[in-house]
Amino acid sequence: MNTTNPQRAVAWWLFACCAMVFATMVVGGVTRLTHSGLSIVEWQPLIGALPPLSHADWLELFGKYQQTPEFIKRNHDMTLEGFQYIFWWEWAHRLIGRSIGLVFFVPYVWFLIRGKLRGALAAKVFVFFILGGLQGAMGWYMVQSGLVDDPRVSQYRLAAHLGLAFVLFGLMGWTGLGMLQPRRAVSPAPTFTQRLGAWLVALVFIMVLSGALVAGIHAGLAYNTFPLMNGHFIPPEILMVDPWWLNFFTNMATVQFDHRMLAYVLLALIPWFAGRIWNETPTARPVAMALAIWLAVQVTLGIATLLLQVPVALAATHQAGAMVLFGLVIWANHAIRRA
Repeated sequence: MNTTNPQRAVAWWLFACCAMVFATMVVGGVTRLTHSGLSIVEWQPLIGALPPLSHADWLELFGKYQQTPEFIKRNHDMTLEGFQYIFWWEWAHRLIGRSIGLVFFVPYVWFLIRGKLRGALAAKVFVFFILGGLQGAMGWYMVQSGLVDDPRVSQYRLAAHLGLAFVLFGLMGWTGLGMLQPRRAVSPAPTFTQRLGAWLVALVFIMVLSGALVAGIHAGLAYNTFPLMNGHFIPPEILMVDPWWLNFFTNMATVQFDHRMLAYVLLALIPWFAGRIWNETPTARPVAMALAIWLAVQVTLGIATLLLQVPVALAATHQAGAMVLFGLVIWANHAIRRA
C-alpha cells in the first residue's frame, strides 16, 4: 500500500465505519435471536439514545411493552427483570446504529474542510450517510410490522434491513480500498475471472437475503438434518403453498432448500474463483486463500447452526460470518482490478 497516499486517513475512516456496521449487525442478530427486537415500541432517534434513568422510567417503558401483541400473546408472564434483559439488547443495537451517524458525519465535515474530500468523491461518500439514515428508518419500519396483530417482524422487511446493511458495508469498503489501492485509470475489458468475481458478489448478497428469509420465518428450526432434509434431498412439502411463488418466501421447506442450494453453488464457484486468482494474480493470493478458508468456516457454521437447532451464539456467529465472506469477496474483486 502507498504510505504517502493523502487519502489513506479517509480510507481508514471508512473502514472504521464498516467495522461499526459489522458490530451493529452482530448485535442486531443477537437481538433477533433473543426475541428482543420488539421491546422498544417507539422510534425516538434523539431522545431514545438515553436509557431509562429511574425505576419510574422502567415502569413506564414496561407498561408500553405490556400493551403490545408480543407481551399479550407470548410474554404475558414476563417480569420487569425479564423486560430489562430484552430491552438492553435492542437499546444497544439502536445505540450503535446512532453512533455510526456521529462517527460518519463529524469526520466527513472535517475531511471536507481539510480538502480531503472534494467533488464527485465527496458527493459519493455523502450518499453513504443517506443510506445509513435509510437503514435506520428501515429498521423501525421492520419493528413496526411486529407491533400489530402477529408479534413477528415481516421477513421481507427483515431482508431489506439486512440487505441495506450489506450494501452500505460493501460500498464503503470498496471505496476505502480504492483509496488505498487505486485501480487502473483506464481499465481494459474485464477478464473472465473479473466477471466471475462480480457474479459472486451478487450471489453472496442473494445468499444473505435468503438467510434473512430463513431467519424471518424461523425455517432454521425445521429440517434439522444434513445433508438430507428429513430424509429427502427435495422435501415433498416444497410447493405446498398456493400460489406457487409464495413458497419461495413463506414455506419453510422451500426457503431452507433455496438457502442450501445457494450454499452448494458458492461451494463450487468460490474455490474455482480463488484458484483462478492464485494462478493469475500472485499479489492477490493472500485474499484468495482467506476467501477459500472462510468459505469452509462459514459453511461449517451454517451446518452446525442447523443441526443444533439455532443456538444463539452459533447463529449470531454464522450471520456475522456472512458479512466477513461478503467483505472478502469484495476485497478479492478489488485486488484483481487494482494497478
